[in-house]
Amino acid sequence: MKTAEEIIIELFDRFPELEICRADINAAFKLLCDCAESGALIMACGNGGSAADCEHIVGELMKGFKLTRPLTRYEKECFSDVEGGEAMAQKLQRGIKAVSLVSQAGLISAFANDVDASLVFAQQVFAYASNEKDVLIALSTSGNSENVLCAVKTAAAAGIKSVAVTGQTGGKLREYATVTIKLPAIEPYEVQEYTLPVYHALCAALEAQIFSGE
Repeated sequence: MKTAEEIIIELFDRFPELEICRADINAAFKLLCDCAESGALIMACGNGGSAADCEHIVGELMKGFKLTRPLTRYEKECFSDVEGGEAMAQKLQRGIKAVSLVSQAGLISAFANDVDASLVFAQQVFAYASNEKDVLIALSTSGNSENVLCAVKTAAAAGIKSVAVTGQTGGKLREYATVTIKLPAIEPYEVQEYTLPVYHALCAALEAQIFSGE
């Protein structure tokens, strides 16, 4: 099994053009690792294709990605008095706590209609943020999406960190995010083509760091 460091190094071997992002990708990994190791929450937001990427990221974090992540002995014992619990405990997997802010259709539509559409992600960040180790992942190919920008500003106000993933200019997000990964592309689809291998590497490295020793 590859270590977290090896997984990140492999990303740059496969995509050498991402070398200019190395420091920021490593910084993002450290923030996410500190978050996961403390049991804090990772949130993700974005629009369109970036919204789909948010769902993808959370899917990789909340269940086994490259590892099976079996429950610990103690966790399995918690099911001992539950009917069918032994079988359930054998199949359940340990997760890295994460939520996609694009999934809450009822909340998003209500807040957009009743209050302000630009704050649909910000409202959730403000409500969810409860641990200084929480991290918001903010995806915007331009770096200027208003609702994503408001979410990052709210993260700062709530005292939590944020990782922005953008095109090469960084847009306005670079001014407010804790870490901004400025991918070497401008066209939205090209930025998204780099976004996927970056978050796959971060998710796999995070999983290796948290679960490979078990």
